[in-house]
Amino acid sequence: MSFQLSGVGMGYGTSEVLSNVTARLDPGAFVAIVGPNGAGKSTLLGIMAGLRQAYSGTCVYRDRDLRHWNRRALARCLSFVPQSLKLDFPFTAGQVVTMGRTPYGSGLFETAEDHAAVHRAMETTDTLAFRDRDFRSLSGGERQRVVLASALAQEPEALLLDEPTTYLDLKHQVETYRTLRDLARSGVLTVAVTHDLNLALTYADRVLMLDRGRLIADGTPAHVLTASRIQDIFSVCAVLRGGQAGERAWIVYDR
Repeated sequence: MSFQLSGVGMGYGTSEVLSNVTARLDPGAFVAIVGPNGAGKSTLLGIMAGLRQAYSGTCVYRDRDLRHWNRRALARCLSFVPQSLKLDFPFTAGQVVTMGRTPYGSGLFETAEDHAAVHRAMETTDTLAFRDRDFRSLSGGERQRVVLASALAQEPEALLLDEPTTYLDLKHQVETYRTLRDLARSGVLTVAVTHDLNLALTYADRVLMLDRGRLIADGTPAHVLTASRIQDIFSVCAVLRGGQAGERAWIVYDR
């Protein structure tokens, strides 16, 4: 149930946005992908989700190139959470979450297993209170939690998320990252693109850092997110605090 990326690259027209990315991602890890805007983070995640086909190199999941997967079968293994989701039809939040069960459907009606999976997902994401509300009426943060619930309802082996806490308040940012960490510990490969280096430092097991389409660093958060590398890649002065006696460090940005 691993991803094996080998020499992965992609361009749009004459512009190269990803170049020669090689990495192996195994189950049971929470992997954060970080880097400045335009580094290729979302492109890489889209390739892993099977949403982009015109890439070079190979992206293999479960020993099979993603280009050769049946779409329905892949959807039973992988869930993808985009930065935002726009719906023009009057679906309730509960119906949007139920859509996550589509890969398992074989008839017109949901099964007891479907209902149970939807309830668990909405309970985990704190969305049960507005399951009957029109998805379009929800705030950005509420929508994001519903979309995450839909992905969890798929009961995936691997969960891929593009900026999952963009619209969330502080409470739900922390709860989301705790949920992702717990999912990883339960055996789900969890990969999230994020701009929040402190959340990555606190919750991730591993960090991939991209810059201008290239994989610059790959390792533990403490190994990758150093003050010197943050300065080099983000052009921001940073100081790392803590990190003693087995505790995670945190980043303070120089004013």
